[in-house]
Amino acid sequence: MQYLRLLLLPFSLLYGLVIWCRNMAYDLGLFQSRKFNLPIICVGNLAVGGAGKTPMTEYLIRLLGNKYRTAVLSRGYGRKVKGFRLVEFTDTPLEAGDEPLQFRRKFKNITVAVSEKRATGIEILQDKHHLIILDDAFQHRAVKAGLNILLFDYTRLFEPLVVLPAGNLRDSFSQRARANLIVITKTPEHLTAEQREAAIRRIRPLDTQKVFFSYLSYGSLRPVFKVEQAAVPSIESQSTIFLLTGIANPYPLLTRLEEAAAKVIHHDYPDHHVFSKKNIAKLAEAFKSDPAEEKLIVTTEKDAQRLGVPELEELLKDLPVYYLPVEAKFHQAEEELFNSVIEAYVTRDLQHN
Repeated sequence: MQYLRLLLLPFSLLYGLVIWCRNMAYDLGLFQSRKFNLPIICVGNLAVGGAGKTPMTEYLIRLLGNKYRTAVLSRGYGRKVKGFRLVEFTDTPLEAGDEPLQFRRKFKNITVAVSEKRATGIEILQDKHHLIILDDAFQHRAVKAGLNILLFDYTRLFEPLVVLPAGNLRDSFSQRARANLIVITKTPEHLTAEQREAAIRRIRPLDTQKVFFSYLSYGSLRPVFKVEQAAVPSIESQSTIFLLTGIANPYPLLTRLEEAAAKVIHHDYPDHHVFSKKNIAKLAEAFKSDPAEEKLIVTTEKDAQRLGVPELEELLKDLPVYYLPVEAKFHQAEEELFNSVIEAYVTRDLQHN
């Protein structure tokens, strides 16, 4: 695989030239970048795949959603319809995208919308909201956010910093200079001073950029289909777990389960994969034929949104299917500072507007 990527380096040079020209056009004002008169917080990353944007967006919702009329605006990756749409509880992932649907079902006190043209979405939302959180919009330079939060996945931090297709970056590493805050996500829960220093050396932040470190905190299992259950099992009580994922980086979750259960059988699919009847029938058959007495099917909260299709639910209805919720948490000494920076920006921008 590494040798194949070396063969792709000429294409990376071409891709890098294209994105350099695009970014330069915005920097020089040849392409318009619109600014709006309300606080806009952008959460994004440079690499393809998951850097923890969904947990970070949810962290901001918890921090701000009860204090301000908050809207989350996403592209709605994976949906089959175009244009602006307010996401409803009863939508499907094909209408709204799995992540926006997760936000909508989880947080009743905010607005969730999707629009591939973020400026159009902001125009519609701005009059009825105090602030807007842009999910995965760091490369969407048609909108000038007031606060850019750039995420780096600690588990992939030391991979080559090369753009697609030879590497994993969808934007130049130099574009990190546009970020106001940098968050290194998915770190070990007990992060040493040496690990912090190595990560900062790798990122090479500007003097004006604050760097924070966060980790993933997993909650208790929750049923995917049945709202009420007499007793929810624990991961630790299971001898075998069948893990179903369609996310970019399942490694942290896989590690968590392997630490707890005796055996993990991973049914792994690409990010935002639309599960087919064949996929789920294969999972169900493997589960039923396994001889273990204590066993569960576990998935992610995002993947659970895509299982709520009648034909898939029919295949899984008699099986113990759970999702494991996850939250982003900052290391103790940094949480208060991060929160204060975010709230100070929102308060200051609201006063100026």
